[in-house]
Amino acid sequence: MARALNRLTVREVAALKQPGRHSDGGGLYLRISPSGARSWAFMHVSAGKRTELGLGSASALTLAAARKVAGDMREAVALGRDPRDVLAPKVDASFSPENKVVTFGEFANEYISTIEDGWKNEVHRKQWRNSLRDHAGALFTLPIETVDTDSVEGVLRPIWLTKAETAKRLRGRIERILDAAKVKGLRPSDSINPAQWRGHLALLLPPQSKLERGHHAALPYQQAPSFFTQLRARTANAARCLEFTILTAARSGEALGATWAEMDPDAETWTIPASRMKAGQEHIVPLSSGAIEVLKSAMPENLKLTDHVFAVNGASRSNMAMAMLLRRMGYGHVTTHGFRSTFRDWAGDETNFPREIIEQALAHTIQNKAERAYRRGTAVERRRELMQAWSNYLANASE
Repeated sequence: MARALNRLTVREVAALKQPGRHSDGGGLYLRISPSGARSWAFMHVSAGKRTELGLGSASALTLAAARKVAGDMREAVALGRDPRDVLAPKVDASFSPENKVVTFGEFANEYISTIEDGWKNEVHRKQWRNSLRDHAGALFTLPIETVDTDSVEGVLRPIWLTKAETAKRLRGRIERILDAAKVKGLRPSDSINPAQWRGHLALLLPPQSKLERGHHAALPYQQAPSFFTQLRARTANAARCLEFTILTAARSGEALGATWAEMDPDAETWTIPASRMKAGQEHIVPLSSGAIEVLKSAMPENLKLTDHVFAVNGASRSNMAMAMLLRRMGYGHVTTHGFRSTFRDWAGDETNFPREIIEQALAHTIQNKAERAYRRGTAVERRRELMQAWSNYLANASE
């Protein structure tokens, strides 16, 4: 009776310490020497003789890669060939680019090169390449079609808690690369993306702390309603600006620079011109009932459309005003910008709104032209539902 395949998991492989052979099934074993050295081996029987072949160090060859090699060796044995040929380099006179096996690393580099021109920030370009190089190197030699959940989990788990923000971004980048490979026909069209979070990796990886988000400390969304109640009790102009910033999930600079001319009371929208947006594209913000109330409270008697909404004696406020307000309220450990992460966590964990709608609400750059057109159309009304739900959540302080 054939032995079951894929007995081990990435977690078990990392945790195993006992010397000896540990079977993954199908002839694949993890060997641990008495000194602790770890390597992969393939065992098979030919002409009544049991033979063991070394595949390489477990630190250089992931579980997924070892399974791929073992699978090729099993096929060779079944066809009467020497399984050692699988490890030997072959020169194929009929080779052509069309039948070349594409690795994850090759496709990732090519994919980044095709889309990076749309990234305005040079640092963003470097971060994509550097994060993949530094933390996903184990995937680079794998054929892109063989990258599986164990492979992805294997590169994420070591940094998931120690470098939470880096790990979160790396997961998203791997997911996007694998999605693009599927579109290109390099992965099965009906396969699940092994880097997908909701309903997949979310079940395997431990929850990350939501207090810190890179350089911008964020308030856990569960504490946001209580904080918002305290904020609304404040009468300072900086409090209204911070309240509006949180309700719209805007960047602080966008709210501080807002003018009355950008507000449309009839359409209940705030249109931020391209010149004031990080991505250099006009952004329409649907205003929730809470955001409209803030505007009404800030509206002067003699309104001039060119005036800034949250100005004091005609002068714009600065980020420092809101930072000082947070300190006075006892929340000096969080930042204004961090509330965008608070909103993102709440929307992702507590609502069923699609990721695209949430990303649009945050005015994150969208490369696809069709998606950008959608943002300007019906997505505004979908985002209106999202922002109203956020306003309602903030207004209901937990007891």
